[in-house]
Amino acid sequence: QEQLVESGGGLVQAGGSLRLSCAASGSFFSIYAMGWYRQAPGKQRELVADIRSGGSTNYADSVKGRFTISRDNAKNTVYLQMNSLKPEDTGVYYCRVRDRDLGLSLYDYWGQGTRVTVSS
Repeated sequence: QEQLVESGGGLVQAGGSLRLSCAASGSFFSIYAMGWYRQAPGKQRELVADIRSGGSTNYADSVKGRFTISRDNAKNTVYLQMNSLKPEDTGVYYCRVRDRDLGLSLYDYWGQGTRVTVSS
């Protein structure tokens, strides 16, 4: 049973920092990408950042220069270092793991979400 366990959310003042972690466990074929999405109240879930197995990264424009995604392949863990946080970063942050089998079919797994609140 694949499982994603997120941690690191909380309440922080604007300008502060938080570090999110997501540890994936279970029987994956080959993890292709790991990433973070967020959902603000009344809005759709959006990509924050993701990182491929080869190390390439992708960031939402709104977080470039402030957030850094990293990955420990040996531990199947992905991190999101969030600096210079803004109130608009508030939301529930979800970890997503994209697995790929030998036939190159993709399977997405999601964490339960961790709440980040940035006060002004």
